Amino acid sequence: MSGLVRRLGKVAADSSALFLCDMQEKFRPNIQYFPQIVSVASRMLKAAQILEMPVVVTEQYPKGLGPTVPELGDISAAKKVAKVCFTMCVPDVMEHIRQSAGVKSVILCGIETQACIQRTALDLLEKDFDVHIIADAVSSRSMVDRMYAIERLRQSGAFITTSEGMLLQLVGGADHPKFREVQKVIWTSAPDTGLLSHKSAL
Repeated sequence: MSGLVRRLGKVAADSSALFLCDMQEKFRPNIQYFPQIVSVASRMLKAAQILEMPVVVTEQYPKGLGPTVPELGDISAAKKVAKVCFTMCVPDVMEHIRQSAGVKSVILCGIETQACIQRTALDLLEKDFDVHIIADAVSSRSMVDRMYAIERLRQSGAFITTSEGMLLQLVGGADHPKFREVQKVIWTSAPDTGLLSHKSAL
C-alpha cells in the first residue's frame, strides 16, 4: 500500500464531535422506531457530555416542524442551529467545529437517514472527516430508505457501528477516568430499532 493510508476509523473523545440531526416533534408519528431512535441518541448525548465532547444539534425548519423532542435530553450546552437545507454542514456548524480544535471524527445520529444524515455524511467525508453512523440511532419514514441509505454511506466511506460499540471505543478501556460513568449509560442494553429484522434484505 505504498503511498496509501488506510483509514481504520479509530476514535477518541478528544478528537470527536457528536452531531444530532433534526429529532423534532412533527417527525414523531412518521419515523420508523422514533422513540427508540431518540432513546439511543439520548444515550450518545449523555456519554458525550460525560466525555466533554462538542455536540451539535440541528432543527429542520423549526417554525413548521417544531422543536427538538424533550426526551433527547439536556441540549442547553450544545451548539443548536436551525436550517432549511438537508446538510448539517452549514456555516455556523462548521465554524463551531473549527473552533473545537482537533476534531477529526464526527458521530452522526438522527433523521432522516436517506436525506439529512446522508447529505451531512457525504459533505463531512468530502471535508476529510472520518464519519461514524450510529445505525441504531438513525432512521427514516421507510425501513427500505433507512437500510439502503446506511449501505450507501458504507460504500462512500462512512463507518457503520452501534451506540454501544462507539461508546466503548471512545473510552478505550476500563482504565479511562470516565469509564464507570459511561458504563452506567450502557449498562441497560439499547432498545431494538429493527435493524436485524431488515438486514437480510440487503
